[in-house]
Amino acid sequence: MTILRMLQAPRFLGRDALAAAAVAAGLLLMLSIAGCTSSTPAPTVQGQERTASDEPAAPASEEATLPATAAADGEDVVNDGADAGDEGDAELEPVDLGQQWGIEVTSIRLTANDHMIDFRYRVLDPVKAKELFVRQNHPALIDQKTGKVLAVPETAKIGPLRNSDTPKQGKIYWMFFGNAGSLVKAGDRVTVVIGEFRAEDLVVE
Repeated sequence: MTILRMLQAPRFLGRDALAAAAVAAGLLLMLSIAGCTSSTPAPTVQGQERTASDEPAAPASEEATLPATAAADGEDVVNDGADAGDEGDAELEPVDLGQQWGIEVTSIRLTANDHMIDFRYRVLDPVKAKELFVRQNHPALIDQKTGKVLAVPETAKIGPLRNSDTPKQGKIYWMFFGNAGSLVKAGDRVTVVIGEFRAEDLVVE
């Protein structure tokens, strides 16, 4: 029975009937309001809308993080040729004349009023030093500053001003280079070449 019929029914015309009808009407109104409230979506607070930029970023793949992880752990990271050629930049070590050629340079100095250069060396190993005593190997002295080449003078009576005897261990030998015009001066660096033998960066006294 609806509220309207209850009100219209004769047996509900009294005060108690009116009170009961009012209570029933209030209950129905409350149920209606509750239903509407539960179905209404929650309002969106301004400024809190979720956007694509608010979504958490996807974790980077393991492959992308491997180099950084390896570097942090102290492991070697492969470099695709970025450092290639470094090995070729290493300076060459000076030649050990005693080990390679069996001689030791004892002096190289100006003489004859600076018109000649006196080159002297001691033989440590006659077998290794034989290259310096071959007559067909013409000695040359190169001025490293100018690149000019000085030769051993040859006289009519003595011949070339150099030793070409059979080398003996422990003996000091000599040769002279012409220095026309005093081209080479004290303190200059020179290179002596005799056949395959080569001694660089010798400082003239």
